[in-house]
Amino acid sequence: MTSSNTSTNTAESIVSVQIGPVKVGAFMHQQQLLETIISPDGQVFAGAAIAINPEKVMAARHDPKVAAMLSQAELRYADGIGVVMLMRRRLKQPVQRIPGCELWQSLMLRCAAYQVPVYLVGARSEVLAQTKVKLVHQGVPVVGATDGYFNDEQQLLAEIRQSGAKVIPVAMGSPRQEQLIARLRQQLPDCFFMGVGGSFDVFTGQVKRAPALWCRLHLEWLYRLLSQPSRIGRQGRLVQYLWLAIWERI
Repeated sequence: MTSSNTSTNTAESIVSVQIGPVKVGAFMHQQQLLETIISPDGQVFAGAAIAINPEKVMAARHDPKVAAMLSQAELRYADGIGVVMLMRRRLKQPVQRIPGCELWQSLMLRCAAYQVPVYLVGARSEVLAQTKVKLVHQGVPVVGATDGYFNDEQQLLAEIRQSGAKVIPVAMGSPRQEQLIARLRQQLPDCFFMGVGGSFDVFTGQVKRAPALWCRLHLEWLYRLLSQPSRIGRQGRLVQYLWLAIWERI
């Protein structure tokens, strides 16, 4: 597979909405984003995608380095109902919330369908091994994998290059995964990178995702807070974001 000018043009045609210091693409549905990453003729988008939620918007608002890092990704999509609602209000048109975990799993199935080679980066070694086995069982051509505790970035770079991978999901959490992606992209400009956070853990059942009802009600953030009370400090930014969004100050 090769990088695609068609996919680049598709990405440029997506309307963006300025949310604080971050521009977010107004994708109408997940399939639209998937077809931007791997086009119907099998061409792979050369660049990176990052999920945008209120927490990241607020982090970018307070730290120019975070804002610059987020802006480096060509595809910024809304993974957070607070971002989606503000985009809908400003555009007066449908905008789909695209959970990063669901997008990654759908992208892996698309890689299987088009036989796009994948190199996995991140998570604990046992979780990574389980992820690889499960993906291979689904027909995904996984050509390599390195856990998130490597200590030689140059070796990782060499292994990815030698593997011939075109899609590289990085599961290391923010901002580490975005920082790593920024460095790898400089050496691998024809690949597609995606930060996927804890998606490998969810995929293998190590971490339980919010029940379907909570997801439909857009209360995943509350489920995570109840499951992990230590997140309470981070949730304070959501309150601040909500206040700013209500008064159109972000």
